[in-house]
Amino acid sequence: MNFSKPYFINFLPLKVMHMKLLSLILLLCISQLTYSQVRLSSNDWQDISSLKDHIVKSGGITEGLLRKYPLQLIGGTPYLSFIGKTDSTFSKENNLFIENGILVHSKIGEIASIKIPVNFLTNEIRIPGFLAIQLASKIGNQLDKAVQDTRADSVHQGIGLPESYSGKDVYIGITDWGFDYSSPMFYDTSLQQTRIVAAWDQYKLSGPSPIPFGYGTEYDSPAELLSAGSDTANIYSYSTHGTHVAGIAGGSGAGTQYKGIAYDANFLFCTFLVDEAAVLDAWQWMYNKAQADGKRLVINMSWGLYHMGTLDGSSMLSQAISAYADSGVVFANSGGNNGNVNFHIKKLFTPQDTIVKSKIDFYSYNSNPNMWGQSIHAWGEVGKSFSTGFSILNSAGATLAQSPQYTTISTINAVDSFVIAGFDTIFYKISADASHPLNGKPQIRMRVKNTNTSLRVIMKSIATSGTVHYWNVTELSNDVGNWGMPFSTSGSGTVAGNNENGISEPSCSDDVISVAAYATQYPTQSGNLVGGAIASFSSVGPRYDGVMKPDIAAPGVSIISSISSYTDVAVTSLANVNFNGRTYHFGKFSGTSMASPMVAGIAALILDANPYLSSQQVKEIIMQTAREDNYTGSIPDSGSVKWGAGKVNAYAAVKLALQTIGFEHTPTELEWNVYPNPVINELHFTIVEDLPEIAEIIDIEGNVFEKTIQDGKLRVSDLAPGTYFIRLIVKERVQQERFIKI
Repeated sequence: MNFSKPYFINFLPLKVMHMKLLSLILLLCISQLTYSQVRLSSNDWQDISSLKDHIVKSGGITEGLLRKYPLQLIGGTPYLSFIGKTDSTFSKENNLFIENGILVHSKIGEIASIKIPVNFLTNEIRIPGFLAIQLASKIGNQLDKAVQDTRADSVHQGIGLPESYSGKDVYIGITDWGFDYSSPMFYDTSLQQTRIVAAWDQYKLSGPSPIPFGYGTEYDSPAELLSAGSDTANIYSYSTHGTHVAGIAGGSGAGTQYKGIAYDANFLFCTFLVDEAAVLDAWQWMYNKAQADGKRLVINMSWGLYHMGTLDGSSMLSQAISAYADSGVVFANSGGNNGNVNFHIKKLFTPQDTIVKSKIDFYSYNSNPNMWGQSIHAWGEVGKSFSTGFSILNSAGATLAQSPQYTTISTINAVDSFVIAGFDTIFYKISADASHPLNGKPQIRMRVKNTNTSLRVIMKSIATSGTVHYWNVTELSNDVGNWGMPFSTSGSGTVAGNNENGISEPSCSDDVISVAAYATQYPTQSGNLVGGAIASFSSVGPRYDGVMKPDIAAPGVSIISSISSYTDVAVTSLANVNFNGRTYHFGKFSGTSMASPMVAGIAALILDANPYLSSQQVKEIIMQTAREDNYTGSIPDSGSVKWGAGKVNAYAAVKLALQTIGFEHTPTELEWNVYPNPVINELHFTIVEDLPEIAEIIDIEGNVFEKTIQDGKLRVSDLAPGTYFIRLIVKERVQQERFIKI
């Protein structure tokens, strides 16, 4: 599709358009009478209103709108993506969905992804089966010696373990951008067979689309993957981020020393549209694939944002993650890269101290062509209102102009306005909720555009009680800014920010393994240890509601991994290999984006050793076995705001996994069975060879009984009636089977 000109919604004659519009409005009025209004936050109402205004002004859907909003053209109709919370009446087959072209793609627990035609979005949205919907926020992205630092090399060698473990039979899903499907890093170590099971490029329009999602293009065979070569260019152009991240999690090394953590794992790649609804679909697609193939699934997310979600674990994305985690999916997520930025303020208001003021620092307009301004997002306490506004000062500190103070109680309608300061115009947008639909807390989002660097923008917030948190995050015109800018002092009465409470969405979710980054520690040729300190950029916790985050720390500074051979991003090559007539380079990146796939790979090693562990057990094992050193210091049981539980230790984690009783259902095929089942006195095994001497019997409360296997039989007559698991280590891997004692 050529975006050089606006893509118009409708080319019908005006009279026909009016008749169709009248019919649509009449239909909507009739259809919506019986359904209660769906709740949206003020932020979403403002964005929807702004989008519709832009469509009118532009005469249609332009490339800029497709980049800025979670917007898609499906069959020529513009759709907006949402995620929503459903109720007991929800049904995909509802006539209103069918009649108005509303598309529901994914549903996990109470959370669903939904695409709604723009023309359907009126002042009151009534959709059957939904309690609340949320405009899908746009999302932004965030080896060699590191393998030894994580102790994964000991797991690979099987030192002191029943066998070596390498992630075999586990699927690692990578949600990202910039995949090279042809890279030898994603082949097996003999470079004979690709380990990419399937890839879904949500940007590519040619199809075929995966069922039941109806958009994008799926590749599910080696021939299709090689023919495509890479994912298509998108908002990040021909990126390489996904290729680098996947190489860390499970790259084969391609004959070099830059082998990933779980180098025998298989991959599912999704190049997802940069919004929450699209990633919800990506998770469902990956889950469906893993379930169909009988594999455990680990999903890595090296991305996140601060102005999406609620940042306290109550967001719709967090609820979806919890539902997938309850189904056995393990999630690892980069914790954020704002540890070296004082972009946060925490203010406790009292009747004696009712005002906080601070200068909003702006990212350079010359450094990014998409720079729009700064987004100040503030969250308060339930039932305690506050107000926010700003003043414009010149370089001498004199006030030139100021906005009104907007309160969480009275700012019912979103504001899109400006103030004049001399010859300059400062644009701003305000939206607020007295009680956010998801957590009941008051919130304000204030976005300011000021291109005159000589002017100072001073935030002013007022309340009489309660604690309010503020974050200053850069906002781009394509809505994928992902870095903080400082709050700073500017004259009497102003305060500076800090780097605390800096964990982004969805890393703040309860069931995500949130990963901090540190510099790999390794010995030099002289034998001295270098590295090991926390990365300056690694975001600092805890979550703003006090819950400890991050959960764990992993190497994330100057990590060498694979580079996409299709990228148009400038990268310094540190090594290269030739494979199938192409040259593949290796480059060095830093970020919690690099630390997260380290942990995803280790989770795959754990599930390789014991596929019966729940996702919660995998997370607990990783945190419980974390190591301390001179850099971490002694970490309390509650955790560290920088290190979480400490430095990840793959070797200790796998050892503990082998000793841990897991009750997760897994369709792994066993080489043995027991009979009769149900049983009264004695269990018989279908094989005799390779059986260990001792079996563990576990009841449903987790009590363990050791029993001796003799001549392929096991006496259970002394057990009380009930359901039990028999747990063996056969061919160096945990295997379990359920039986009933009567």
